[in-house]
Amino acid sequence: MDESKPLKVRLTFSVILVGVSLLFAAVVTDHWAILSRKVEKYNATCEAAHFGLWRLCTKRIFMQEQSPKEKGCGAISLPGEHNCSYFKHFTPGQRSDVFEVTTQKEYSISAAAIAIFSVGFAIIGTICVLLSFRKKKDYLLKPASMFYTFAGLCIIISVEVMRQSVKRMIDSKETVWIEYSYSWSFACACASFVLLFICGITLLLIALPRFPQNPWETCMDAEPEH
Repeated sequence: MDESKPLKVRLTFSVILVGVSLLFAAVVTDHWAILSRKVEKYNATCEAAHFGLWRLCTKRIFMQEQSPKEKGCGAISLPGEHNCSYFKHFTPGQRSDVFEVTTQKEYSISAAAIAIFSVGFAIIGTICVLLSFRKKKDYLLKPASMFYTFAGLCIIISVEVMRQSVKRMIDSKETVWIEYSYSWSFACACASFVLLFICGITLLLIALPRFPQNPWETCMDAEPEH
């Protein structure tokens, strides 16, 4: 067995854990996108919102002055009255009037469901890697690598579904929102895709048996995998 293989596996797994942490941060937080209404007049409140896969948070910001280049409420970090609620299609008893018309229920449910699959794949992959460390069963690294790759693909699909949802919302004639931007939860999801997908493939290449290094070697002569 290649003496450097355990070190390569551990280094790759360390990077994967960073990707899994970013994945969990993206799924459980609600800063995927930020929406802003048009400011009609100063010295009044302007409603902004940020949301994730499960929850919508609105904020009433008191507007005193505004940059000439800005038409919306400005930064979501400005002080104001803050209120959060889960989407009513996840909790039927809750109200979420701000998304009553302007969002697509199917998009929201699809993005959340695909993200759950991504988390599930990441958890199964981590279990496989930990078992391979404890039981010295290197063959578990191959399915683990595939699970991590699938997790990366699922989260980037969820990102695209969310992006299309926001775009359709802004383009709708019935919408009250005029500006949008993607926030740090969205960035975490994209970063987790890069790490999980690349490191998943890297782990698969590390787990594959060594190919013959010389023309006279055959596959049967190659070093066996333990």
